[in-house]
Amino acid sequence: MKSNNPRVIASKILRKVIYNGESLSPLLANSEEASDPLVRDLCFGSLRWHERLSAILNELLAKPLKNKDKDVECLLRLGFYQIIYQQTPDHAAVNETVGAVKCLKKPWAKKFINGVLRGFLRRKEALLAQIDKSDRARYAFPDWLLGKIKKSWADDWQQVLEACNQRAPMVLRVNLLQQSRDDYYQKLLSTGFKANVSEVCDTAIILDAPSNVHELPDFSEGAVSVQDTAAQLAAGLLDLKSGMKVLDACAAPGGKTGHILENCEGLDVIAVDNSETRLVRVKENLDRLSLKATLLAVDAGAVDNWAKDIMFDRILLDAPCSATGVIRRHPDIKCLRRPDDIAGLQEQQRSLLTNLWSKLKPNGKLLYATCSILPQENEKQIAAFVAQTDDAEAQTIEAEWGRALSYGRQILPNEQAMDGFYYAVLVKKA
Repeated sequence: MKSNNPRVIASKILRKVIYNGESLSPLLANSEEASDPLVRDLCFGSLRWHERLSAILNELLAKPLKNKDKDVECLLRLGFYQIIYQQTPDHAAVNETVGAVKCLKKPWAKKFINGVLRGFLRRKEALLAQIDKSDRARYAFPDWLLGKIKKSWADDWQQVLEACNQRAPMVLRVNLLQQSRDDYYQKLLSTGFKANVSEVCDTAIILDAPSNVHELPDFSEGAVSVQDTAAQLAAGLLDLKSGMKVLDACAAPGGKTGHILENCEGLDVIAVDNSETRLVRVKENLDRLSLKATLLAVDAGAVDNWAKDIMFDRILLDAPCSATGVIRRHPDIKCLRRPDDIAGLQEQQRSLLTNLWSKLKPNGKLLYATCSILPQENEKQIAAFVAQTDDAEAQTIEAEWGRALSYGRQILPNEQAMDGFYYAVLVKKA
């Protein structure tokens, strides 16, 4: 029998993420019980502070619990999270966590959890001061990733890590085919929403608090979509003109595909993804916006199989990456990503760049984008590609957002309220 106790539901989800390597978003999306706001907050918060909570566990447990009892360990993490971050009254946090044990059918765990949590409360201030001597615990980042960020952003690493641990805002992209941003903004305000317009993107509105999309005015009619401001910059950087043939490679879930079609009428757009399941989501998004593109479930890099006689004026390569720029939205990345993943991702990026470049017309533009903050996937990747590709030239991006690099521009997490993102525009010499 399923439990409706939010702490039990959250502990089971955490176990799947931490010990089975499953991603949080699909676990939440595919569980009706996980629609409870408390379940979501417990999962997001516990994963955001996973390394710090783990450090507490290591101090309080004589030895790790057996694999079959990792659900009990996850309940302890939730107890710590409630006490430290939710500011739940101590007695309530202990009682609620202990009370959840009965749903696990492990009677012994009741006394165990009670003892560990009360032991934490007795030593709380001294224990936190002790573990926070380590950057790993204080910033709640695994050592390998902490090291990469320190090396990449020597002057900014603390702000980067702190930004990654913030809750991300909900951002809307106004469909300018239907109305101006100002008109929709006024409509939002008149229906009780509080929000601000972005200063760096003319389609973006940043909500003060998250909302159910179906409560947004005219959402079902395609008036707006949910998309971070940084991701909304892509369509403008493509420099689109009516009549162009455009490729959106690695297109799912379709946010940028929709924005490309909203940005310029009269385009012939092909959106590619290697997952038919994910392409269903792209189609749903385009249908809601009343927009059309050709959708292909293929490997974008295998161009001879699907684009033998096709050449493009514009290509958007939203490349597979470490997603280190969107950790504030996906805190499970800190648990799931591994050091040796980066080299594999770099090879994928390199291969996609090379293969897709062959399908770009002379004078055409390829926009390379990642939601990464690691130079190996961004500036260094583009520098190497330009150096070995005679007809490739990096175009300078003049903008009031991000940081100008030798190649492209980098946005760090929470700069101008945006996710961490990288963009480079490559022009094919005639």
